Amino acid sequence: QVQLVESGGGLVQTGGSLRLSCATSGRIFNIYYMGWFRQAPGKEREFVAAMPWSGGGTAYADSVKGRFIISKDNAKNTVYLQMNSLKPEDTAFYYCAVRIGTYSTSPDMYKYWGQGTQVTVSS
Repeated sequence: QVQLVESGGGLVQTGGSLRLSCATSGRIFNIYYMGWFRQAPGKEREFVAAMPWSGGGTAYADSVKGRFIISKDNAKNTVYLQMNSLKPEDTAFYYCAVRIGTYSTSPDMYKYWGQGTQVTVSS
């Protein structure tokens, strides 16, 4: 009943910026969180950022803190991930996800996932 569609991935140079979008649809009656995760080849899927759909405090992985910003546009039912000062180590497939329940950084705790979008940062 919840659908997520990511967009905005691409190839950028080191130090560049990119904004990912996650369009959401469906009905959710529980308190939930929106999360961004990423996965590089041969690595585990890792937490990037999250925030409550209702608004409030944001949370970031230490690796992206100060460079990435998670935000939302309620009118468009869209969550964004603004990525600045990109580094080659940011290269990964990025996913948005919905958590039904309390805050969590574990991908296993998120129920709904988008298809993902590739971000590649060249050196």
